[in-house]
Amino acid sequence: MKHFEPDIYLQLVLSAHNKPGLVKKPCILISSSLILDFDLNKLGTGLYKTDIVFKFKKEIFCMLSNLFSQVKIGNKTSKNRLLMSAMSINFGVDENCYVTDQLTQYFVERARGGVGMMLVGGGGIHPGGQELPDLPQLHDDRCIPALKKMVNQVKQYDTLFGVQLMHGGRQAYLDEIVAPSAIPAPAVVKGRVRALEIDEIKELVTCFGDAAKRCKTAGFDFIEIHGAHGYLIGQFLSPNSNIRTDEYGGSIENRTRFLFEVIEDIQSKTGKDFPVGLRINGNDYSENGWELKDTVQIAPQTEKAGIAYLHISGGVYGSTELTIPSMYTKHGCFVHLAREVKKHVNIPVVTVGRIKYPDHAEEILKKGYADIVSMGRSFLADPEYANKAKAGNFDQIRPCVGCCLGCIHAVLMNKEPGSCVVNPDVGREYKLKDETKPEKPLTILIAGAGPAGMAAARQSALQGHKTFVCEKGQDSGGLLSLAAKAPGRGELNDILDFFKNEMNKLNVDIRYNCKLSMDLINEINPDKVILATGSMPDMPMIKGLFQSKMDVATNVDVISGKEKVESRVIVLGGGMTGLITADFLSDQGKEVVVLNRKKSFAEEMSSNDRFYLRERLNDAKVPLYKNVAIKKFTDNGVIFKSNGEEVILTGFNSVVISEKHSSIRDAKKLEKKVNPAFYLIGDAKSPRHLMYCISEADEIIKS
Repeated sequence: MKHFEPDIYLQLVLSAHNKPGLVKKPCILISSSLILDFDLNKLGTGLYKTDIVFKFKKEIFCMLSNLFSQVKIGNKTSKNRLLMSAMSINFGVDENCYVTDQLTQYFVERARGGVGMMLVGGGGIHPGGQELPDLPQLHDDRCIPALKKMVNQVKQYDTLFGVQLMHGGRQAYLDEIVAPSAIPAPAVVKGRVRALEIDEIKELVTCFGDAAKRCKTAGFDFIEIHGAHGYLIGQFLSPNSNIRTDEYGGSIENRTRFLFEVIEDIQSKTGKDFPVGLRINGNDYSENGWELKDTVQIAPQTEKAGIAYLHISGGVYGSTELTIPSMYTKHGCFVHLAREVKKHVNIPVVTVGRIKYPDHAEEILKKGYADIVSMGRSFLADPEYANKAKAGNFDQIRPCVGCCLGCIHAVLMNKEPGSCVVNPDVGREYKLKDETKPEKPLTILIAGAGPAGMAAARQSALQGHKTFVCEKGQDSGGLLSLAAKAPGRGELNDILDFFKNEMNKLNVDIRYNCKLSMDLINEINPDKVILATGSMPDMPMIKGLFQSKMDVATNVDVISGKEKVESRVIVLGGGMTGLITADFLSDQGKEVVVLNRKKSFAEEMSSNDRFYLRERLNDAKVPLYKNVAIKKFTDNGVIFKSNGEEVILTGFNSVVISEKHSSIRDAKKLEKKVNPAFYLIGDAKSPRHLMYCISEADEIIKS
């Protein structure tokens, strides 16, 4: 769907009139009062008003009138209803955890991009609750000058700027972990947990208030208390993490006491006019956890206590529904929680949870399910999201694909800086702010129109270079377009569609059914040749495999439809492609078993993405064997050891190979015959994840 503001409706009409190929019959013209057959010949004659909505095939042109309307949080007014949620991005602080220009420019880019409200993530209120090593700390007045500098640079873009205050509790990566009760986190964070003493609880209450005061002094417009996702406040709220028997445990009144004391202390130090929001779970999605009925019960009390808005989320570490869901999860997965809470309060309610398309956000607001839409990863993927959505340029929004790899997996698993698979510039904004285009444009020839090739072509065209792409196939997308055919992974097409649209917009010359050759190089005479020729599956040499009566095919041939498999299938390979292939076949009703010769499954996937894939395979009862040592393939099966035990499988009729891939570099032999240097990127360099393909593509052009 594409949306247009009133002042560009007429331009749209005239554009269609001047370039009739843009809008073809049959088409319908819809206005508030009439529905007419669309007649191109009458465009611009005055017959059609400028408040029209075009509907052509499945495209609808309309205003995002709700999303881009103002909303008040306390005494502050936001220019639109888009909130960039707090994210523990884990970069942009110095050795004292005071913010640096790296974090400042990260937020400046997104403020410039038009978002109405933004939150700094992981603002630590106490050294003993620091969630990750490189997050802003607010427990010392010396943090204020750097925060002021950041606020001053962001505020010029008319964006409400806030900080989320948090204490990690048992989910903090520290040697000494404290929590309401001495119960370890159910997942991710390991270590012994100590129960807080009463005087320590009182101290933490004052720490929240002191941190909020520092934020106000620094010039922030509002703060948000993090009471969700199983961090300290959420641990007090939930019965499964709070088994105290004093005034902070037991009844819901006691379990919420810490939260309300925090709210009171903050207001005593910032004043009741300073907006304070609260992020809280609508459901922990864990046994004996915090539930929607609990949120509904205390929501009116938080409003009475002075909370300016409620930000409703879900999940904790180890929950059955993940706080940061992957592409397998339906969009708007937590909207129903906000919708219910909204019935019980008058303050604005914020919703979140895999909301990435502007028309979906508009629909949520239009139906009254929430007042504000929160997005995190969409603003990582494209800082200009808001401006592009407002202008109706939906196809120019660089999309989050829900892989969870750069934004969460690296941060939580390895405690590395946050990043984004589709946007290599995350965290590098401060280095790029003064970047200029090359003085002398080059001619660049790229072989391969997969994601790496198209990313390189896009960056090349943006840098002003004359850009050519040759693709041996008849379409772009490479192996990623095959991966998108698997159940639940169709959003991978979003990034491919983005690149295709960018190729058109930037007038990149793409030649299909065209291999890299001497004739092509001589014709184009490039300064650089970039090989993004991808990879292909390796065929392993295993005893009996090719003597078996079973059909043998690769995952590429099977998913592309070139090869068919019968009813009972052995998938050889337990990496990402192996599990995705098994899911693809199982979804077709095949009986599938997976043999993984490694010790772990799909290590290259994010833990969040892998969680949902493993759940799908578990629901389909697909057996997964790891540490497999194959003795031999038989006529209709295989004999192997898994974890030291011998297993014999019989009655199978197909084997699908989905293990290693080998780079395709045949074209590199041409380098010896021509002047321009050749460069390898993506799978042509080494078969790896999409993140490396896109980042290498950007770097090779800028180098």
